Amino acid sequence: MDACGQILLARGKPCRNLKEAAETFRAPVDYGAVFGNDAPVELEVGCGNGGFIAELARRAPEKNYIAVELCTNVVLTAMERIVREEISNVRFLNIPAEILQCYIPPHSVGRIYLNFSTPLPEAGREKQRLTSDRFLAIYKTLLAEGGEVVQKTDSAPFFDYSLRKFRENGFEVRDVTYDLHASEWAAENIVTEYEKNFSEKGMKICRAVAVYRGEREGENAEL
Repeated sequence: MDACGQILLARGKPCRNLKEAAETFRAPVDYGAVFGNDAPVELEVGCGNGGFIAELARRAPEKNYIAVELCTNVVLTAMERIVREEISNVRFLNIPAEILQCYIPPHSVGRIYLNFSTPLPEAGREKQRLTSDRFLAIYKTLLAEGGEVVQKTDSAPFFDYSLRKFRENGFEVRDVTYDLHASEWAAENIVTEYEKNFSEKGMKICRAVAVYRGEREGENAEL
């Protein structure tokens, strides 16, 4: 656990009012101090057991990665994987995504990965979707100019919703596919355990890249 503690940057305290927390609390990560270099930083929101971020970090050791996961037991599994596999360019935040602005310096992230986020199809839960208006406003405060959000999902309805929201919020959408494993991007794809299970059942995987090139807005994104 001590080794895992060294790669855990923060554990968010329970908070009833996330908007108030984001407005009043700031503990921005000092990338140079944390990673010992000034390499580009990328972010995965909802890292699960860490399979994706571990492989990504192995493939691109010239970059640094921060993995975000709300569930403490799950993030512990991911951290144990990173320690066991001796991967040096990954750190973790055990926090709700709603308060990412408290920890990630403005416009400092080149890419955000959303892998198989819960679709939350119920109308009353739209604001909790990781591609809803409020989360996209948050991402725009974190992304560097020309930064990207890369989404993968097995839910075509959620994917359609996300594409619409990306465009409505000033993102340029490219590299769209409703069948990733049969697409031109299949060779570079990192197949997660979740993804493997669903594709083996015949379910197609959707993927898109959303690039933000607009004005830097949403500094005080509504939570």
